[in-house]
Amino acid sequence: MTDVFADLVGQDEAVVTLRRAAASAAALLRAAAPAVSRTGAPAAGGADPDGGHDDLDALAEQLDGPGDAGDRTGAEPGAGMTHAWIFTGPPGSGRSVAARAFAAALQCVHGTGCGHCPGCHTTLAGTHADVRLVVPEGLSIGVNEMRALVLRAASTPSGGRWQIVIIEDADRLTEAAGNALLKAIEEPPPRTVFLLCAPSTHPDDISVTIRSRCRLVPLRQPPAGAVAEVLVRRDGIAPDVAEWAAAAAQGHVGRARRLARDPEARQRRDAVLAVPRRLTGVGAAFDAASALIEAAEAEAAASVAEVDEAERAALQTALGAGGTGRGAAGAMRGAAGQLKDLEKRQKSRATRAQRDALDRALVDLAGFYRDALTMALRAPVAPVHTDTAALAGAGAQKWDAEGALRRLEAVLECRAAIEANVKPRIAVEAMMLALWKG
Repeated sequence: MTDVFADLVGQDEAVVTLRRAAASAAALLRAAAPAVSRTGAPAAGGADPDGGHDDLDALAEQLDGPGDAGDRTGAEPGAGMTHAWIFTGPPGSGRSVAARAFAAALQCVHGTGCGHCPGCHTTLAGTHADVRLVVPEGLSIGVNEMRALVLRAASTPSGGRWQIVIIEDADRLTEAAGNALLKAIEEPPPRTVFLLCAPSTHPDDISVTIRSRCRLVPLRQPPAGAVAEVLVRRDGIAPDVAEWAAAAAQGHVGRARRLARDPEARQRRDAVLAVPRRLTGVGAAFDAASALIEAAEAEAAASVAEVDEAERAALQTALGAGGTGRGAAGAMRGAAGQLKDLEKRQKSRATRAQRDALDRALVDLAGFYRDALTMALRAPVAPVHTDTAALAGAGAQKWDAEGALRRLEAVLECRAAIEANVKPRIAVEAMMLALWKG
């Protein structure tokens, strides 16, 4: 790894913005360090007051322009450092990758995101004591979890340069949790940084008040060529397989890697793309809906089974399972409530995993109908699914552009309905009927 931003694919403008901010953040700490170091105490952020600053000064001046480092927070948008950021972009664009890379750059002992120092390494590995990562396992992030996180984030960094809170899928914050976060962002501790990831800045994804207090870093869908290059260079995947997977994943780096390396993922995709051929009547439509739901449930169950078992075993051990004597038996009798809470969290995580698996299938299906639409319009664009291009072409001739568009809209409406908490089975059955009717 050359630096912490190496895995951020196709986001050159965002990388420039984040590098500039990291340099300004380092300059802010350096500006405060001499006053502290003259008293004999360690410099802020663990910096050496007697050396190591020349390169950083040059970098900060190159990125931000000459001037007082401590005043750069008021620089033009994208320059300088601020305490709250929002990373937006479509699925697979690298929102969480960008947030983690930026956190590593802020904790870098050199202030540049070198990728090799302890600050960079531990942040990227998820073991840095001053970086907290919130990854919602259920359908939402609750207020109690957010209050505890905000309270912890208010403390002084224990060994790093900043206290950093990364919230993946910030669009899942409940209203109460959003209010708790807003209060912290309005009155931030001096060395705490909040990094939020959300699909967009629409009020349905992130509240207007939180958005107004954060700096925005928009990410775009990476081009298929850039994704393929990363798969070849970093994962050693054959170029032809990498190109196919990058196109089929529609720019989603993680999904492209799974398609290229996991035969089961390819089989699930093949089953989804076979749906248009199966829709020969009402009964076939309901059968196809059941098959799609059951496949998503099986994939979700497989993905969470190992984690669920490990969590349950760890909790039972902590509560004294396997121990002897009256004390151990009494502890287990009083553990029913904690086990019930664990089962509730695991059920919520399984529901989320099922919906995510189903959404991936719907994205593949939407790609098929998108190919049929572009072929009906004779648009000069490459197909998403090259291996089903012939089937999409046959559909284009049968349905024409209007019919292909109606079917594409049916798939997108199904995704929106599930996101709005419509029962997945009901939404998928309605979609299948719409696809059959056209």
